[in-house]
Amino acid sequence: MNNRKLLIFASFLLLAGCTTDPDTDNNAGGGTSAQTPSAKIVNTSADAAAETLLVYFNDRAVETIESPAAATRTAATLSGVASVDDVLSRLEIVSLERLFTYDARSEEQTRAAGLHKWYILTFGQGADLEKAARELAGVAEVSRIQFDTKLQKASVGNPMPFRIDETGTTRADFSGSGFNDPGLPSQWHYSNNGDKMFAATTAAGADINVPEAWKLTGGSPSIIVAIVDEGVKYTHPDLADNMWVNPDGSGVPGYNFATNSTKLTWSVSHYDNKGKYDGDSGHGTHVAGTVAAVNNNGKGVCGVAGGTGSNDGVKLMSCQIFSGGKGGTISTSVRAIKYAADNGASIIQCSWGYPTQSPFTSDSYYERNYAAEKEAIDYFVSKKNNDVLDGGLAIFAAGNDATNFASYPGGYRSYVSVTSFGPDYLPAYYTNYGPGCNVAA
Repeated sequence: MNNRKLLIFASFLLLAGCTTDPDTDNNAGGGTSAQTPSAKIVNTSADAAAETLLVYFNDRAVETIESPAAATRTAATLSGVASVDDVLSRLEIVSLERLFTYDARSEEQTRAAGLHKWYILTFGQGADLEKAARELAGVAEVSRIQFDTKLQKASVGNPMPFRIDETGTTRADFSGSGFNDPGLPSQWHYSNNGDKMFAATTAAGADINVPEAWKLTGGSPSIIVAIVDEGVKYTHPDLADNMWVNPDGSGVPGYNFATNSTKLTWSVSHYDNKGKYDGDSGHGTHVAGTVAAVNNNGKGVCGVAGGTGSNDGVKLMSCQIFSGGKGGTISTSVRAIKYAADNGASIIQCSWGYPTQSPFTSDSYYERNYAAEKEAIDYFVSKKNNDVLDGGLAIFAAGNDATNFASYPGGYRSYVSVTSFGPDYLPAYYTNYGPGCNVAA
């Protein structure tokens, strides 16, 4: 794509998210030893993981934790800081480790962003995390404590395979594209010609007008898009050629942060303790297809940036944070986002957030109460991983609560929040819309 045009478009997306926040809490995200213990606990245990706490230590504590003597401490359950260890020795602590693992390639930037001060504390099953948080908050070397809140998927969670109409019926106008993908005529959201088979109220032009974009470019392999979601089925015949390849030699195009392994999954079944299905739905694969299903390959559907059939689509990185009922917390998402930044991604695509009935009231509330997540996303945004974009783009679904404002993190002023409309130009029945939303598609 013409670099200047892409930069102008990227600038529009970023500027669209820059709104004024009326809540000017100057202490947002801060934390010092002078704080009262209750002020250090920045969020609540409501809907949080049962066995983990995120703790931000001050400089003095980090120096001790990272000292050469640290290697001699038993099972990494002690910090070496007497006041911290006094508390940990009375709790059912299982492990204490850096939230953002060491990576020599990016350690200097990691430390400059202060991310090395975040630690994740894992406790035994049934531990009283609220008590642990209160006791740790009374320690001078602890600056902030954050419960490991669970994320809400912005998807229905039900697998719904797409059946391609092989009859060749022209249900959308793609004249001139030259692409031979059999599912393209059914992709009304790319170019809507008003065909009533999609909906009785279908209106021509209710689409994203992708043919005009394809006249400029079909994509570029210099752009890596990280799908922070369920795992992407990287062997899918309509995705395989556009998958990013990890240069570490593993051959795996990403990482499973939910299970802490290189094994990506996309079809693991699981039900919660109430009998509700919360396993894999294929959503990560679906999103990846929208971004960069391989174009002009005679298979499946087209991706927005899937190329022209000459191995020129954007590259897809699978940063899996949901896996068969596991993961899906702040700690998994922030590690995935930093991994994406450190491995060359320029865009993160995130279909998750927090329910709009959560107590989010302003950007400053998000800055303070979800600091670990915000700092990880800001680290990603600060990374310039290609010659076209001046930093990363964080793109979120606006949410599926049918409310008249975007959910967070997408609603934050520096990120891009995408709301949804149907083939009749009207908001999708489920979508969030209004303040905090930047793009409708």
